[in-house]
Amino acid sequence: MRIFLSETSLDWGELDLPLLGISSDWFGRKFDPPLGFSLARDDKNLWFVATRQAPSSVLPEADVGKFTPELWKHDVSELFLANPRTGEYLEFNIAANGAWWSSKFSAPRTTSKHQPDFETHISSYHDGSDSSTWITALSIPINFLVREISFGPGTTGNATFIQNSPEQIFLSAISLPGAEPDFHQPGNFTTLLPTNIPSD
Repeated sequence: MRIFLSETSLDWGELDLPLLGISSDWFGRKFDPPLGFSLARDDKNLWFVATRQAPSSVLPEADVGKFTPELWKHDVSELFLANPRTGEYLEFNIAANGAWWSSKFSAPRTTSKHQPDFETHISSYHDGSDSSTWITALSIPINFLVREISFGPGTTGNATFIQNSPEQIFLSAISLPGAEPDFHQPGNFTTLLPTNIPSD
């Protein structure tokens, strides 16, 4: 999975990142309109951006921009980052209204006993000016990721999505095994491939 490298600081409102598209679901069925996402980093932060030109169903109790568990019960974009040496991984969720959630795991679906102070470090963004489309982003400090999962050249990850709630459709940026959707497969995550942002 590509991670785009920026030589200059990235800021919400001025993001100009290449988007990777997902046009089929877990079962290989066509997904239209497709979903776009980008993973990028500058010298301070990792950015996870997601967008789609379609309405989104947000968890009713999810306040705009607030830390909110169980976002996956409705439409959500998810980023997983793992340390393949230890098996530890982080999950980040963000809804179309900027509500977000995160957790650290010591093994697949096993929550770590000691959780980082996510709310102190992570920022979420969204543009809800047009109800027919949405764009969201999470900004995560690199030093936070280094401390929690030794983020670096060996880090693996995946971007996943749940859309069209209540008739949920599951999408994954990389192909994962299984007859039914299961995003918690750190052993099958892919290495992040550093890629320079194309110049104009």
